[in-house]
Amino acid sequence: MAAFTFDHIHLRSPDPEATAAFYARVFGAELKHGPQRIDINLGGQAIFVSPINETTTGDAPSAPYRGLEHIGLAVTDIDAVVAEMKTKGVTFTMEPTTIRPGVRIAFLRGPENVSIELLERSAA
Repeated sequence: MAAFTFDHIHLRSPDPEATAAFYARVFGAELKHGPQRIDINLGGQAIFVSPINETTTGDAPSAPYRGLEHIGLAVTDIDAVVAEMKTKGVTFTMEPTTIRPGVRIAFLRGPENVSIELLERSAA
């Protein structure tokens, strides 16, 4: 079988600049502007943001839904991270919650209704 490695996530936005600025402001992501898209480096992972040019592009769904449902980001001290993000105006759809011993999660809403999970794993 062929070997596969993760390469990128690609987002579409009516305002790529605002979308990329959100990831830079909230997560400290690095931005690189190109002619066709903005490349975001978030924790070593590539996220591409391109403009929506097609008039037939549908609206983003609200979670939960089938398919790619959210982006998950590992953090340490989830309560402090959430508190800091709230000072930046971030909207949370789930406050920090223990889902099982040693695992706490929270969800926030990014641009274009992207659901982003914060996840803290600790020795239980």
